[in-house]
Amino acid sequence: MNLKTLLAATALAALAAGPLHAQTLRWAAQNDALTMDPHSQNHATTLALLQHAYEGLVRYSAKYEVEPALATKWTTISPTQVRFELRRGVKFHDGSPFTADDVVFSFGRVRQPNATMSASVSGVNEVRKVDDHTVDFMLAAPNPILLRNAINFYVMSKAWSEKNRTTNVQDFKNKEENFASRNVMGTGPYRITGWMPEQRLTMTRNDGWWDKHTGNVKDVVYTPIKSDPTRVAALLSGDVDMLTDLPTQDVARLRADPKVKILDGPEVRTIFLAPDVGSAELKHSSVKGKNPFADKRVRQALSMTIDRVAIQRNIMRGLSIPAGIMVAPGVNGHTDALDQPAKVDVEGAKKLLADAGYPQGFEFRLNCPNNRYVNDEEICQAIVAMWAKIGIKATLMAENMATFAQKFQNFDSSMYLLGWGVATYDAQYTIQALVRTRTTGADGNFNFSKISDPEVDRLTDAMKVEMDNTKRNAEIHDALVRIKDEVLLIPLHHQMRPWALKPNVTTIHRSDDRPEARFTSLK
Repeated sequence: MNLKTLLAATALAALAAGPLHAQTLRWAAQNDALTMDPHSQNHATTLALLQHAYEGLVRYSAKYEVEPALATKWTTISPTQVRFELRRGVKFHDGSPFTADDVVFSFGRVRQPNATMSASVSGVNEVRKVDDHTVDFMLAAPNPILLRNAINFYVMSKAWSEKNRTTNVQDFKNKEENFASRNVMGTGPYRITGWMPEQRLTMTRNDGWWDKHTGNVKDVVYTPIKSDPTRVAALLSGDVDMLTDLPTQDVARLRADPKVKILDGPEVRTIFLAPDVGSAELKHSSVKGKNPFADKRVRQALSMTIDRVAIQRNIMRGLSIPAGIMVAPGVNGHTDALDQPAKVDVEGAKKLLADAGYPQGFEFRLNCPNNRYVNDEEICQAIVAMWAKIGIKATLMAENMATFAQKFQNFDSSMYLLGWGVATYDAQYTIQALVRTRTTGADGNFNFSKISDPEVDRLTDAMKVEMDNTKRNAEIHDALVRIKDEVLLIPLHHQMRPWALKPNVTTIHRSDDRPEARFTSLK
């Protein structure tokens, strides 16, 4: 039995393992969570699973409106002080009470250097306990998207963390683990009962949850299945109830199958390339003593050589929107006028390379995940072939998301492919995390390509505190234009995201790629 067959068999065996209740949702997608530590990794699949067990002070409604969660009310005391009244009677899954101490503790934890979730408290200097059920957020300045940021500020139990020596965030990039990286203690609608990485994650309904379950799902079995044919086979055979990573080549066939229903929807996620623009010498490259990606002309040449329409047609089967900017439709700041991709111009790209001093091109390594985004490895393979036309020899290293993430988060890459979903539905989330100069907290906390552009920094810092929507949207616009004109990142496309369900399953499509069992029912 070869490795591919073995992995497929293991995945299907995991689906069948253990007794299933009549209201068990069997959900599959292509990649797994990276960790159970809620403050460690800003990774959509990880957050999609953890949101069932961990909660924030606020959450999204079915229509993406901010609504109360662990806080019942918030009041602006002053432009830099917001008071949150905490929900009384909430219990963690171990029965211990939720209090202000847990919020203060979680704030300190999410701002630690190893955390990549610090954007969730961007602009907050301090969380101050007023009493057991009241906290004040002390802000550095007025914050126009405080509540939308806070959606991802998951609250952990201070007592549980101290008891289990997990007050520090997992050091993921150095492959270290802690108790919270494998165990979960939240207040949410489901209790995560087990996680076997790359095999399955199980959860069961928390009947002591403070809110009402709108769906009837009692148990969830999540199975990561990397192989496209195996995922589809699991759905068609009845081993899976919901598939949220559809192979693009199978969508038309599945639409015509009466045993399946397709739930269509966009995703506010942009797939892009991140070249190392800031290192003095480019790693894993044939160029020594300097960095060709520091030259805008080189970045322009690489972007101009990518045929995004061909990728849309041949690889994505129409399920993508060729991108010219770093935010997708549906995100505040996106405009169709800005979102026009670079036109393919191979001869123009060759001239730009020659003008930059690389008439024969050069070599470097392209890092890419092979189990995270729709057709991620195939996209990278196509781009490598396109670049060969201008003398660029990119060696593709495609691998599992977990090991891929460790590489780029250690700055061990010439260039990498990533997808960025916008949890706040506001472009600041993208600009501040990916493009602003990396300093502390949320500023540049996912800027692993060493971008440092003073104009983008100025505009980012302005939009973070501007409460006038018209002025703020102008700052967002100007920042997106600057990023595009300087080719600081290379956007490829915005993903479309149909899901496939068995006919007896009803749920709400989530454009942030985070299915929720609380909105799901089985007949």
